Amino acid sequence: MSSEIASSNPVVKAVVEGTAPRPAQLAASRGILPLPQADLLEILVSFYNGNDPELKENSRLTLAEQNAESLTETIRSADVAPIVLAFFAERADLPAAIHETILTNAKTPPGSIAKFAAATQNGSLIELISLNQQLLIQNPAILDAILKNPSRTPESERRATEIKREFFEKERGAQQIANELRAQGNEAAAEFIEQSDSGLSAEDALFLAQHIEVPDRETDDSWLSLEYIEEIYEETEEQRQAAIHKIIGELQSEEDEIPGERISMINRVMKMGVKDRVKLGMKGDREARNILIRDPNRLVSSAVVNNPRITEQEVESIASMRSITEDILRQIASNRQWARSYTIGHSLAKNPRTPIGSAITIMSRLQLRDLIALSKNRNVSDAVRRQAQRLHTARTGGGNRG
Repeated sequence: MSSEIASSNPVVKAVVEGTAPRPAQLAASRGILPLPQADLLEILVSFYNGNDPELKENSRLTLAEQNAESLTETIRSADVAPIVLAFFAERADLPAAIHETILTNAKTPPGSIAKFAAATQNGSLIELISLNQQLLIQNPAILDAILKNPSRTPESERRATEIKREFFEKERGAQQIANELRAQGNEAAAEFIEQSDSGLSAEDALFLAQHIEVPDRETDDSWLSLEYIEEIYEETEEQRQAAIHKIIGELQSEEDEIPGERISMINRVMKMGVKDRVKLGMKGDREARNILIRDPNRLVSSAVVNNPRITEQEVESIASMRSITEDILRQIASNRQWARSYTIGHSLAKNPRTPIGSAITIMSRLQLRDLIALSKNRNVSDAVRRQAQRLHTARTGGGNRG
């Protein structure tokens, strides 16, 4: 089954992951479970991609019976899952109007567009793909697919050839790359490239540009006080390799397998000096933040928690990390906005690396059941366990209720 569920509907998660009753799964595979169409299609494609023969066959038949009009409407919606778009992108028997909708949906995986560009015999749709310059720059495999497809039109060939020559076959400086990014409306990425001290190659600059989402006007570097300046240093190759191994090792402990694309990104990110990694931490997207929070340099990881786009869910995850430094945990604990989140506070209290003073302050806000669990948690310090027991006793008057 798919490990990435786009829908926020808990029914979808239960049905796809198999925790829902078997009759509900069978009903969904036949398209008769009362759900919004976008949710139902996500379930059907997940079943089709899964290993259950009965659900797979039912879903295949149900997907084949989809009405073109309702399918177009669903594919156009903001709720459609990327795996649904990927599935129908490979259906050569669909009307061109549906394929056009898929190709213009920002959620469609670039890999699926590349496959479509390589296989389709519809020259007009190849030409439509060639109009999306930013997509082609960020995904050169699509360029190659267009140029190898004998069904390409002269116009699509001209556009693809010009983009390949301009962006991948010419030597270009950082300023030219920044100007091109700015012309595409990517101001945040242009600023990052202009301010980079690492001498990024054109390929690396364009790759990292995909992961920049915060413009200068949204960042606040006032936290970079003088005491940190000495930590900005040139690392040896051995130190960088050790940092790469650390980051990959931590990610492997959380996931069964790390995609090659992510390892490539880690290597590219760690080519940069500390200054540029700090900037990327403050301006990068979720993927960049997930890598840089694990950077051994505390200045870089501090930049991540100062990123204005970081979410409460990410902070909660960071608060649970056993590899994170005490400085970062203390920084999270002292943040007023995050202090209002019970889940973040609870995660900090349970983390044995959280400074004892911060943990004890947080514990006064914990519910009784969590205090009981904390008092029995052998992973935290004796001081934290004793304080949890004292708080529980004080609230219950010495009783054992909770």
